[in-house]
Amino acid sequence: MDLQLKGKTAIVTGGSAGIGLAIAKGLAAEGVSVTVPGRTKEKLDKALAGLSNIRGVVADVASAEGAESLIQQVPEADILINNLGIYEPKPFAEIRDADWLRLFETNVLSGVRLSRHYFPRMLERNSGRLIFISSESAIMTPPEMIHYGVTKSSQLAISRGLAELTKGTAVTVNTVMPGPTRSEGIVEFLERMSTAKNPTAEQAEKEFFEKHRQSSLLQRLIDDSEIANLVVFLASPLSAATNGAALRAEGGLLRSIV
Repeated sequence: MDLQLKGKTAIVTGGSAGIGLAIAKGLAAEGVSVTVPGRTKEKLDKALAGLSNIRGVVADVASAEGAESLIQQVPEADILINNLGIYEPKPFAEIRDADWLRLFETNVLSGVRLSRHYFPRMLERNSGRLIFISSESAIMTPPEMIHYGVTKSSQLAISRGLAELTKGTAVTVNTVMPGPTRSEGIVEFLERMSTAKNPTAEQAEKEFFEKHRQSSLLQRLIDDSEIANLVVFLASPLSAATNGAALRAEGGLLRSIV
């Protein structure tokens, strides 16, 4: 299927690993010129080596200064994927103000700052795709990391609010909610959640779904390419009728019919 993306430009934050890198590769394979911002040139060079249609730009978009640096270097984009995000399991009583602020600035404000620049330009052109990568945690707040869940819920609110501003235009704003995905850092996270002593990666994954995500129909980690396939479609003109939506790609973990 031709997704009609050839010649488009895109920015994918958090695109040097995991879901973000899979999205960048998927878009590039469709003929999109993709920009991936990152904190260091070394990490970008390593992640993007040998990849066509993808370039790295040194800019830490988790900060206001980094977001402005990216905007100065790449002032226009047809597609913006707000994927940058961090997480950590932590008992609620131990989550300090600094932890809340760090997750909020990275997971929420990074997307707000970039959207504040690129979204109005999409409206002016009457063309564009703005996509937030949230999580099933936006709806089912994880008790082991409540601060993370709050940031993911915030993304849903921002996305829907911006979508309301697209009425009558060809611009769309949507959110994708992945479930637990096989990406950088997930193995360490699952091992920390495990009650077993020195568990293997397979044991930690099995225990996680048995004890913490029993409702998952998939009962395994999702591959990042499985998330990227949905995002690439949403970025295309073929998805024009999907707007203001929060799309689930969480393996049936959420027990809901909508």
